[in-house]
Amino acid sequence: MPQSDDFFYDDDQSITFIRNYLPQELKGKFTDDDLIYIVDLIYEYYENKGFLNDDADDDKVIEIDETELITFVIKQAKKDQVGKFEPDEVTFVVQGELAYCESINLFD
Repeated sequence: MPQSDDFFYDDDQSITFIRNYLPQELKGKFTDDDLIYIVDLIYEYYENKGFLNDDADDDKVIEIDETELITFVIKQAKKDQVGKFEPDEVTFVVQGELAYCESINLFD
């Protein structure tokens, strides 16, 4: 992850943040390895969409299709035989990761 004076992306803090973000009934559903895997897939999706390119226009507003992202995560997890995740479960992980990124001003 990129670093600047304004923020520092920390994988461990991200996982802790997401775990705290999850509703109580999902806290036991995901291991830390599951969460790391899903976060990796989120960034793989961003990369595939060109959102992480160095030559990307910094002023361009990026619209993330959350439904498409969640579908990508579920399909990859099934393909990689990592687990069978439901869309509503993955939604909380995606929203938790986005909230973490906002908390460290990653998108500013």
